[in-house]
Amino acid sequence: MDNNYTVDALLPPEMAQKAEEIGASKAKQDFIKTAVLAVLAGAFIAFGAVFATLITSGSNLPYGITRVLAGLAFSLGLILVVVGGAELFTGNNLLTMAWASRRVSTWEMLHNWIIVWLGNMFGAFSIVILMLLSGHFLFGEGLIASNILQIAEAKCQLGFVQAIVLGILCNILVCLAIWLCYSAQSTQGKILAIIFPITAFVSAGFEHSVANMYFIPMGLLVKKSADPVLWDYLSASPSQFEALTWSNYLILNLLPVSIGNIIGGAAFVGMAYWFIYLRKTNTSN
Repeated sequence: MDNNYTVDALLPPEMAQKAEEIGASKAKQDFIKTAVLAVLAGAFIAFGAVFATLITSGSNLPYGITRVLAGLAFSLGLILVVVGGAELFTGNNLLTMAWASRRVSTWEMLHNWIIVWLGNMFGAFSIVILMLLSGHFLFGEGLIASNILQIAEAKCQLGFVQAIVLGILCNILVCLAIWLCYSAQSTQGKILAIIFPITAFVSAGFEHSVANMYFIPMGLLVKKSADPVLWDYLSASPSQFEALTWSNYLILNLLPVSIGNIIGGAAFVGMAYWFIYLRKTNTSN
């Protein structure tokens, strides 16, 4: 029996060391492994988005309660990423801790972010296609489709600066969830560390670039659906969702939200904890 084994949670200085080690490992991982794990993460986050959409469809509960339920459901996505193992762009913004310690180069960090961002998009869009082919959006006599369209439309109506700020706030909480997971010594501990920060960001209406790789393309393709049953259910027409366009998605949401996510995770969490716990260690060498 290993007498050094402990179930005690790691303390913040140890968490910082762990974050640095993990960041260095991620940045030097081979391309194929990184890309495949990124595709998985995109799919996992999309499943969280599917669950959140379903649980809030047709809800007559007060706004706040409905949002909390959406957050609890969406937590599934990050639980799958962390416990199952996958590469998520927003979480990988913590690579700045290894970068600031000079364990990885600027190019290695950016290379990882680019591969993972693109892989996340591919994974999320794959779930969009599967969900469309399944006809799931027609379930509940159109309640799910209505929710999908309303969520996507609202996200495409954000101002550019507003989307950046909502992205910053989102990834502060997402990266804090990852940071807390570095403390956990068990699967249960990791799940508990994830649930509250993720529920908080979804409930508050903050913006997550990878989640939006599912939410908005799903809305766009549902809008393009020629299924007459859908529009009979909704008693509406595609023209009522005029803000829901590919250009609005890419320029007014995905771009600023991705920028905001980087700022929130890389600077407000990663660099903050590097400055507190790792700066003296590395500057003294």
